Amino acid sequence: MNTRTIKEAYKEIFKSHDNPSLEKHIEKIIELDAFMPYNSTFFCITNTQNLAFEYISKNLTACLGMDREELKAKGMKYLWSKMHPDDLEVWLEALNELMNFTLNEIPVSERNKMSYTWNYRLKNSKDEYVNVIQNTTPLEFDNNNKPIIGLAHYTVLSNHIEMQVCASAKILNDNNEYETVYFNNFSQKLLSDGISNRERDIIRLLVLNYSSKEIAKRLNITANTVDTHRRNILKKLKVSSTGEIIGMLKNNKILI
Repeated sequence: MNTRTIKEAYKEIFKSHDNPSLEKHIEKIIELDAFMPYNSTFFCITNTQNLAFEYISKNLTACLGMDREELKAKGMKYLWSKMHPDDLEVWLEALNELMNFTLNEIPVSERNKMSYTWNYRLKNSKDEYVNVIQNTTPLEFDNNNKPIIGLAHYTVLSNHIEMQVCASAKILNDNNEYETVYFNNFSQKLLSDGISNRERDIIRLLVLNYSSKEIAKRLNITANTVDTHRRNILKKLKVSSTGEIIGMLKNNKILI
């Protein structure tokens, strides 16, 4: 699949009908970036209408060795040219599924509470493919309530880690806790299909060292229900303790 074909497919997924204002969003992001430490994550403001980056944080160069002015000038097409060829079609399928899920399953009034995550491999300035996990939160929508402006965080991981292409969608609930409402492993090898979205949320909170009682409060379920989910998770992942689950996550053997 060449870049032209990718562009056409991407624009079809994110086809939009208006041009929102970005000034305030960009102004606040730039203010924050000046105080952010250098680490393995950089962020951008993405514009799917014109396939552009409205802003790119300074950590881009530390993470990938790329020049952020060049990336901003060349836009998303330039970034796509760096993507591993084996991941391109799977990545587009994942984006299309996330968009369809949002438009068909999430009420318009709830779409500003969504957060999306997916991953792929990208070539850095050393011509090495590294793993990138992208998390995007919509900032603005077009006149058909389709997300078009997003705040995207990119976490760069070692190329020694083997990851499959997955995509997930989470929604912020009334307790200000993200709940998984969609998950799909597009490479069909990573995590058992038997793991439910609720179990993914519990795994994520266990990794953050929350107790069963605290998890129950955040997810509006009972502590006994949490404990039942915990036993089922251990059985499905064929591990004997929460510590082993944390170890699997830290080694990036599973993606939630």
